[in-house]
Amino acid sequence: MTAPTTKVDATLLERRQRLLGPAYRLFYDEPLHIVRGEGVWLTVADGRRYLDLYNNVPHVGHCRPEVVEAICRQAAELNTHTRYLHSNVVDYAERLLGLLPDDLNTVMFSCTGTEANELALRIAREVTNARGIIVTEFAYHGNSQLIADISTEDTPPERRPDYVETVPFPDCYRGIHRDEDAAERYAAHIDDAVARLAARGIKPAAFVVDTISSSSGVVEPPAGYLQFAAARARAAGALLIADEVQPGFGRTGRHFWGFEADKVVPDITTMGKPMGNGHPLAATVVRRELLDAFAKRTGYFNTFGGNPVSAAAGLAVLDVIESDGLQKNALQVGSYLRAKIESLSERFAAIGDVRGHGLFLAIDLVRDRQSREPATALARTLVNGLKERGVLTNTIGPHANVLKLRPPMVFSADNADTFLQAFAEALEDAPA
Repeated sequence: MTAPTTKVDATLLERRQRLLGPAYRLFYDEPLHIVRGEGVWLTVADGRRYLDLYNNVPHVGHCRPEVVEAICRQAAELNTHTRYLHSNVVDYAERLLGLLPDDLNTVMFSCTGTEANELALRIAREVTNARGIIVTEFAYHGNSQLIADISTEDTPPERRPDYVETVPFPDCYRGIHRDEDAAERYAAHIDDAVARLAARGIKPAAFVVDTISSSSGVVEPPAGYLQFAAARARAAGALLIADEVQPGFGRTGRHFWGFEADKVVPDITTMGKPMGNGHPLAATVVRRELLDAFAKRTGYFNTFGGNPVSAAAGLAVLDVIESDGLQKNALQVGSYLRAKIESLSERFAAIGDVRGHGLFLAIDLVRDRQSREPATALARTLVNGLKERGVLTNTIGPHANVLKLRPPMVFSADNADTFLQAFAEALEDAPA
């Protein structure tokens, strides 16, 4: 199945490195020059197509025609900010809130998940009159200064401000608690974080949590964790902020939002990336009484957030999710794919754990199943081996040993079979 390796455009690569600098990073040992996307496929400059198992931003497929048409139609008519009335903005807000629990009944729009999380923290700090933030280890929530400070994946302890405290993410495969009481024992770490903040004279304003932690290795909390954690955070005066940027919009198949798996309603939830299928659109959804308290002290305005074109994109995405039954597709295809990968684990001892739901899956690669020693080098080899076979994915997690499978929601069983064949071949060809 291995196809000829796509040749790197050396001139384009040199220009990028010279003009954009070293902070921008590229995927793969030999970067790809992608020029077109369609559905689950990406096409590079020489015409070769790659199956995309990594990009969750094009939620309903790369260049989905209905979304493209909605954006073009509205852009040709009007695009301006939210200080004028426009039905698109209100219609989208109504559609979006209709998909959430009744208590989450007010929305403010922005352009990115970073902005959505920043606004969530502003609200939490204003209404609690506190500044402490509790966040899980090895999390990613965005790239503004405040959000980078709580993005523990990229900010080591010595660089975190005094108002940030961390708790272990409830990982029952690699984490410190793996027994039947793991949910409560992980939640108890919030009390410890509150105490450490108190020792510095700081009160907690919020506990921020990914309802499925992608950066930690696509780790889903054990049943009950979010309920226990919410109770402990609220008892300390903090709000629960659920980051739904990655698990939201039906990706797990079982639920539309990640927090629904634990039957908990957050005080604030944030979302982004998939909302506009690549068009910049994000949202902060809040209980109305919290927003009323916030609005008494300050206002909110975002020049581009929630403009009529963005709202048109968001409405089209919701239309496609509904008309194509994409949440159901995620459940069916994801279950098929997970079962097939688990079958491969009988042949390949390097597959230590297969986890996740729907089209949000992970393969934890190990050197030894008993010790669970991460197979970081193998993971890197497989990423490039899959690329050579026309399949795109990448690694995640503290040890970079976890393959993350997070394709557009139009991913099919046939697409899954293409990946499975390539994955088995890459494993067979990998050095022992």
